[in-house]
Amino acid sequence: MKSIDHPIFQESIRYIQSRLGYTGFNSIEQDVLERLIHSSGDFGIQSLLKFTPGACESGVIALKEGARIITDTNMAASAITPMSSKTLNASVNSILEWVPSDYEKEEPRTVIGMKKAWEEFSYKFSSDTPPIVVIGSAPKALLALLDMISEGLMKPSLVIGMPVGFISVLESKKRLAKSTIHHIRIEGNKGGAAMAAASVNALLRYSMIEK
Repeated sequence: MKSIDHPIFQESIRYIQSRLGYTGFNSIEQDVLERLIHSSGDFGIQSLLKFTPGACESGVIALKEGARIITDTNMAASAITPMSSKTLNASVNSILEWVPSDYEKEEPRTVIGMKKAWEEFSYKFSSDTPPIVVIGSAPKALLALLDMISEGLMKPSLVIGMPVGFISVLESKKRLAKSTIHHIRIEGNKGGAAMAAASVNALLRYSMIEK
């Protein structure tokens, strides 16, 4: 298969690989790690990156089955859409698309969007492959999703839990870690839209490679 990546990106990945050495990750997890280091410039991400068993494989299967990708911000959606168009052409939506025009500030916009989006997917699209949820900026949206799942709504095919910052960030990641949901997370306060998008982009790339 012809590479879909720019030569400079490929050179950067080769450099990262030469620095990493053996990590203990399987091939698909390794791809995610390398792209996270590329997007962050931080080799320390390796010690913070956590996968539930089979998380990446479940994500790739879901993408091949036509799962949507749901993000917490337009920024993350914009970072994923080009890679999606080059690979599986998965639908990419931000939960902000579900925020009503008459929104009032009783809750964060991302929480409102997550609640409305996930209710719609759980009932209207319940027969579809559950979406992959990508969180890089909105820990309270992740908490809202976990609340809805605990109340009986459907589980995502995969959660990429990488909210960045301080308020509610550690709480959301700890709750995700204790859940039974397939997920990829970065522990601590690090994360962000670029890193969360890089993770799902790694899965999209991997889905096009026969191994």
